[in-house]
Amino acid sequence: MFNFKRRGSPSLARRHFLGVSAAVAGRIAAGGTVGLLASGSKPARANGWNWKRDRDDGNHHCFLAGTRILTPGGEVPVEKLTIGDHVSTLNGPHPVKWIGRRSFKKAASSSWHKSIAPIWVARFSLHDQYPHRDLYLSPRHSLFVDGFLIPVERLVNDRSVMQARIDDREIIEYFHIELETHEVIFAEGAPAETLLVAEDREVFANFAEYERLYGSERRPAMKPFAPIFDYYGGRAELKGLLRLALSPIVDLRDPVQRAHYRIAARAELVNVMD
Repeated sequence: MFNFKRRGSPSLARRHFLGVSAAVAGRIAAGGTVGLLASGSKPARANGWNWKRDRDDGNHHCFLAGTRILTPGGEVPVEKLTIGDHVSTLNGPHPVKWIGRRSFKKAASSSWHKSIAPIWVARFSLHDQYPHRDLYLSPRHSLFVDGFLIPVERLVNDRSVMQARIDDREIIEYFHIELETHEVIFAEGAPAETLLVAEDREVFANFAEYERLYGSERRPAMKPFAPIFDYYGGRAELKGLLRLALSPIVDLRDPVQRAHYRIAARAELVNVMD
């Protein structure tokens, strides 16, 4: 595991709210799109949020090299898993169907783009028992929180969950685990999604390996393990912030907001536990 520095400085919830409000307002003025995605969630449609069956935007969601994945025999670094190995899921042990790999090399004299740099999730930042070791995920990788799958970038609070400072690293290597179905496994003890196949695997460097093993025939998109909540567009974020502003009177927060503020509230506890 890389010895990454943590990017950012402590910030209050109010500061976060005001900062995001300003950014969202700017995007709306520039013509931002609309929508809160709740993949696989019919109740979300009833609440007026946009719904889509998948959320594959070409940026597959991955575990950083060195991340330990729970198996029936103990924890194994993700890069050491092989096809056929069993991993522990919320639905019991499942065999690994395939492991996708992606490697990024930093351009000279530049910083890592925020879409590539991993998000650092501090030890015990999500729960008293997990993650039991610092966890590093690509920004779009979802964690299973309060019954929903939420991209880790939506949980950033600049204290216990934040972008890692890795500009001194020349290479970032990610791995993703595909099972026959979309499942939740345990990465450093934290519940995290496996690969949700909605389109193709060509974003992975070793996608030809999959075709050699299973052929190129397309299969139906996987059904998400749980509803996937994410914001799509500035107006959706602004609506969420308005719900948040009203929450002291009536709790109108969406699942992303509830998870974000609960985890942010744990930040002080995490500092004590560290």
